[in-house]
Amino acid sequence: MEVESALQKQEEEKTGPKILVIDDEENVCELITLYFEKAGYKVVCTGSGTEGIEMVKTERPDLVILDLILPGIDGLDVCKEIRKFSNVPLIMLSARVDEVDRVLGLEIGADDYVTKPFSPRELLARVKAVLRRASYIPSPDEQQAINLPGLSISRLSREVIIGDKRVDLTPKEFDLLWHLASNRNRVFTREQLLEQVWAYQEFYGDERTVDQHIKRLRRKIEIEGSPCRITTIWGVGYKFEIKEPTGVV
Repeated sequence: MEVESALQKQEEEKTGPKILVIDDEENVCELITLYFEKAGYKVVCTGSGTEGIEMVKTERPDLVILDLILPGIDGLDVCKEIRKFSNVPLIMLSARVDEVDRVLGLEIGADDYVTKPFSPRELLARVKAVLRRASYIPSPDEQQAINLPGLSISRLSREVIIGDKRVDLTPKEFDLLWHLASNRNRVFTREQLLEQVWAYQEFYGDERTVDQHIKRLRRKIEIEGSPCRITTIWGVGYKFEIKEPTGVV
């Protein structure tokens, strides 16, 4: 028994990131579990949105894959509840292809949106990209903080301070702000942001994903008294600016 216990402990230590799947379709859960466990991930599943919310607290997953259509409480409401207490990376699944569903999902805090039927290879690639961005720790030689008038961003603690107020961002919102603020006054196209922030190099990314994250980020950082501005350059893309205070000479 002691040998079996030791072997089990060693196996658990080798287990990779934990993925929580909230989807009431058994075949989807089985497909994700099979494919992801072969890739070294640990997968836990539930078909209940209410149970899924509690499992985010108890299981402490590294990432959540959430179906939009669930019995009882739907995926949008589940996402809203999770975002009240956790910034865990979250990818939303849906058989719906309507733009309004995708927009709503991104607006309330999803980091990505994948439509059914999906390729498990693509889903795994997107999960890897989201986890890579969320857990990235820079080397000592890399920039670890941005300090601008009225704005402080720490890459190590992933903390954002505007004025004297801490601003809570989802992992993807933080990555987007860091990228823009690190290159302030530089204009990025949506395609560049998808490649550099979302790491969509193999798979086509929806440019509306960028627009919705920019919209959410603006609501959080362009608060009263904040010098931060994400400016739309029509027909091109976006750039980050710090609005310097104007003094009377």
